[in-house]
Amino acid sequence: MTILSNGHQWKYSEFIDNKNYSFDKDKILKSISKDDIDDAYNIISKWEGYSPTPLLSLNKLSKELNLKNIFYKDENKRFDLKSFKALGGAYAVEKVTKGNKDIVVATATAGNHGRSVAWGARRLGLKCKIFISEFVSEARGQAMSDLGADVIKVKGNYEQSLIECIKQSTENNWQIVQDVAWKDYMVVPKYTMAGYSVMMREIIDQINNEKITHVILQAGVGGMAGAMVSGIARYLDNVPVTIVVEPDSAACVLESIKTGKIEKIDIKRESLMGGMSCGEVSLVPWEILKNSVKHCISLPDDDIAKTMRLLGNSTFSEHRIIAGENSAPGVIGLIASYEDQIIKQKLQLDENSNILIIGCEGDTDKEMYQKLINQ
Repeated sequence: MTILSNGHQWKYSEFIDNKNYSFDKDKILKSISKDDIDDAYNIISKWEGYSPTPLLSLNKLSKELNLKNIFYKDENKRFDLKSFKALGGAYAVEKVTKGNKDIVVATATAGNHGRSVAWGARRLGLKCKIFISEFVSEARGQAMSDLGADVIKVKGNYEQSLIECIKQSTENNWQIVQDVAWKDYMVVPKYTMAGYSVMMREIIDQINNEKITHVILQAGVGGMAGAMVSGIARYLDNVPVTIVVEPDSAACVLESIKTGKIEKIDIKRESLMGGMSCGEVSLVPWEILKNSVKHCISLPDDDIAKTMRLLGNSTFSEHRIIAGENSAPGVIGLIASYEDQIIKQKLQLDENSNILIIGCEGDTDKEMYQKLINQ
């Protein structure tokens, strides 16, 4: 043992089983249909500059943990946006505007979704308004300005930026392109999630007939996790063990799975995993996740910087992997689960396990990335 033998204890805060678990493919595909998923792939795969992102092997880590394979989907290579979110927002912009150049699109964001919407708007020659909270870094705001968006900073957290976005969009007749669903606002988030499901289609072509046994999915409001579960229902013959991982300060999916209904979290402390620091699961993904997620695990911020550094210096893989702070939790969740004998047994992690981890972003905030890996 080299990676794990230095006495470092990989931490998790809470691990739960879903007492309402039942993976029903037909039911899942009622939320986001097979046609929605296929349409997203058919359109996005024809965009200029499209190519599937790499599926890397964390072969050094799998050898150490005595697991068959750990697959890492590297979204750092997604278009020029370095995040899986490039697939969702830009696709939703295309679907809702249908070629109408007079439409102004607007969104609230912590960073990556807004970049995708801005990029999608620029692709189609549309005006774009982006609302960000005061906690979003200058670099992230600038990246959206550079794509031609009008960036509006709002006092308070993400929720405040969303409220302001809805208010101004209603007053000005702008088209909101949000990745969060609420009552009477379901269609656009479905388009966004259908866009994300393209990752699963690519993975199927990349795994060379291996059978994925476990999938670890990050959740903020649950959009990516819900989209990947839909992709599993659409493309996989088997049903892998699905595990959602979240920051312990914002574990809204975990708390909701506990009670079987949407629970709102009062976030007292913003997590380093900024894109996952969300207080409430979105309606569309909740319909998918409430039964199809088998386990939830929450993590403190303690191991984020360390994991980013180990991915970046080829400790886990032959590849040097540029992984942002929201990419680290899947790896941490796996190692922490492996080190806990009860969880390891429950998940049946052994030499036949093929684990899928989503490296959902690269260094989308270069300054933050350098600061964390140099810690």
